[in-house]
Amino acid sequence: MAESSGKPSVLFVRIHNAGRSQMAAAWLTRLAGDRVEVRSAGSNPGDAVNPAAVEAMAEVGIDISAESPKILTIDAVRESDVCITMGCGDTCPVFPGKRYLDWKLDDPAGQGVEAVRPIRDEIKTLVEGLIKEIAPEATA
Repeated sequence: MAESSGKPSVLFVRIHNAGRSQMAAAWLTRLAGDRVEVRSAGSNPGDAVNPAAVEAMAEVGIDISAESPKILTIDAVRESDVCITMGCGDTCPVFPGKRYLDWKLDDPAGQGVEAVRPIRDEIKTLVEGLIKEIAPEATA
C-alpha cells in the first residue's frame, strides 16, 4: 500500500498487540497525522487492549479504547516500509528489503497505569524520532 499512497507505511508488531504496539500506533497517528500510514498487529493477538495502556493514553488525550488486537499477516509486513518489532523474536516474519527496528521497551502486561506511563512516554519519544526520519514536516 505504501507504493500506491506515496506515504511511508509503518507496522508495529508485538506478540499480543495489546499494549506497546497499540500505544505506538496511536502516537504515530496523532503526531504524524495523514503523513504516515499506520498499522499494528500481533503474532498471537490478545483478547483486548491492556486497560492500563488505554488509561495511560487517555491521560494524554488519545482514546484507544475502541482498538482491538489484530493478527499479524504476511500482507501487512509486505505492505509496510518500516516494521517495528517490540520483542517478538522469531515469531515475526522477515522480508528482504524491509527496514526493521526493534524497540526494547518494558512490558506493561499486568502493570498498573503508574508503570505504564513511563513506557507511554518512551514510546512517544521513539515515535517522534521516527517521524523526523521518515516523514518530516515540509518547511515553508
